[in-house]
Amino acid sequence: MMSEDSCGRICCRGMYSCNWRHPSERKRKCSCCWLSVLTAVSLLTLFWMYVCLMAFNDREDVNWKAFSILKLWVNWFMVLIVITAVLTIYCILLLVFALVQFALKEPLDLHCLHKLFLILGVVFIALGTTGISLQWKKEWHTILLSLQATAPFLQMGGVGALTLVSCLVFQVFHRTRRIASKILIMVVFAGVSVAIFLSPLLIQSPCLVEEKQLPPKPALIGHRGAPMLTPENTLMSFRRSVECDVIAFETDVQLSKDRVPYLMHDHGSHFLRRTTDVLQKFPGKDFNHSTNLTWEELQELNAGDWFLKTDPFCSVSHLSEQEKKTAGNQSVPSLLQLLDLAKSHNTSVIFDLKNDDSNDTSDTVNTILKSGIPHDLILWLPPKHRVDVREVAPGFIQVYNNMSDMDLDRGDHLNVKYSALSATEIGELRNRNVSVNLWVVNEPWLFSLLWCSGASSVTTNACSLLQDMTQPDWTMRPDRYRMIWITVDLGSLLIMVTLFILQREREAKKMIFHLESERSVPLLTL
Repeated sequence: MMSEDSCGRICCRGMYSCNWRHPSERKRKCSCCWLSVLTAVSLLTLFWMYVCLMAFNDREDVNWKAFSILKLWVNWFMVLIVITAVLTIYCILLLVFALVQFALKEPLDLHCLHKLFLILGVVFIALGTTGISLQWKKEWHTILLSLQATAPFLQMGGVGALTLVSCLVFQVFHRTRRIASKILIMVVFAGVSVAIFLSPLLIQSPCLVEEKQLPPKPALIGHRGAPMLTPENTLMSFRRSVECDVIAFETDVQLSKDRVPYLMHDHGSHFLRRTTDVLQKFPGKDFNHSTNLTWEELQELNAGDWFLKTDPFCSVSHLSEQEKKTAGNQSVPSLLQLLDLAKSHNTSVIFDLKNDDSNDTSDTVNTILKSGIPHDLILWLPPKHRVDVREVAPGFIQVYNNMSDMDLDRGDHLNVKYSALSATEIGELRNRNVSVNLWVVNEPWLFSLLWCSGASSVTTNACSLLQDMTQPDWTMRPDRYRMIWITVDLGSLLIMVTLFILQREREAKKMIFHLESERSVPLLTL
């Protein structure tokens, strides 16, 4: 034990409270409340950090939303991650100092500056949570889905944390003199322990599966090509995705003023602004709609230089000088150019038609038919005028974006967001020989989860990353997981019982020593 004025004790007290002297009794009582607040905020920051990490798969949704408001393309989600990480580390370190203070029986007088930062942290998390609930509500489904991949490990981590904290809980229990307080402490601790120990009864994950029952690896579809490595919706990007062995190119089709179908995702007020230099090439011109520019004018635009300047996926540094030069000279490609590329590599094409009216549909279908690409390589997704398209091109594979339309047409290809179907529903569709494609999947943990669920394919920005995966991040036999779970729980329970007994014996010895010291005082006086 450190002495009363040891350097370590003084430094710890100073880091936590910026106070080198013992506070008053009133401050000591108030400090206990702030310890509870610090613990709660620390847990809150861990929760928020988990939310941000699991939502990282959909970070482009946040960046796109910010771009639509601010008209400035920045990796806003990474800014959010950095702030969250700093806040989490700060709170955890502060909590560690508090626990050290407690173990040293030092007063817990939290400095006012720390209190201010904790309040600001709570406000930051509250704003973030509100923002998700109002603008990004579907992301909560992703957070719940992520528990199927992380819950077994979170439970084990929870058991470990509970075991460490139990030492301090038992210390408080033995120091407390009031019976009611002792009962309250043990009831709360026992309730939390039971919840953590038995939580695996509620854990369900498709990755808890026998190895021989693991479905085959989902095929990959390049979302606008390979946009993490090259400028999206350019021929360079689609050629790069071919190296990832994708089975299809996913893109977005719009029509120019002179009715030429070309590839471009952004439309409306954001049309061409993010991924081309249209503001510099045509200053003052109205280009809020795809038909405002002719194909000749579109060909004048640079569709790759923005990628090198903004580096949206922090990947430009991995490109060679020749690749950077090629990326910087990309132009807006036509649908016909993509079809020729797909035909030469026997790769399917699936696309959204941004202006799904009858004329755009007709011109797009005519372009496909004139290209000479085999009809079974066209995965037709636009829902409007599907009947007309089927009559003109019966060889196109019809892909549906909801189960009701698919069942009504007796189709067998479904294309939905990865969180739209449960693992059970994916398995049932697979048993019906329905091809299920899920979009947009970029993170290995999510790809692993959908692999275990039985997805046929996924649309991804990260084809090079997912291509290298030869098995899911983890799989485990259910009986083995039960054995590990029970062993970990019993080991933790044994450690906690041992700590409780040792703490009780230690406190008993202190009590006896204290009583003997009191009895010896009168004798020494005599």
